[in-house]
Amino acid sequence: MHELGIAQEIVSIVVEHAAGARVVRVVLEIGKLAAVLPDAVRFCFDLCAEDTPLEGASLVIIETPGRARCRACGNELTFDRPFGRCPCGETDLEWLAGAELKVKEFEIIDV
Repeated sequence: MHELGIAQEIVSIVVEHAAGARVVRVVLEIGKLAAVLPDAVRFCFDLCAEDTPLEGASLVIIETPGRARCRACGNELTFDRPFGRCPCGETDLEWLAGAELKVKEFEIIDV
């Protein structure tokens, strides 16, 4: 389960940037093509956040679709899987988005 390592890295990044402030909310963007299970990240996040300034913080996950451009006709398409076919019949796609995994924002409170 690589989601545990991902959750550890998310907590580490946010702790570093929060500079000791209490974190109440973290917004994470996960592309549908990133091969990451959002529910597993949620579960692991709560474990990794224990005894850190993120303990008890809510985790909001925004799942973004995969986007590709057909190399034959230039049509831009969205996909929920890392393969597909353009309506023109071609499968030669240039992948533009969907593999992202990033901390989009986090909210802190002063204590």
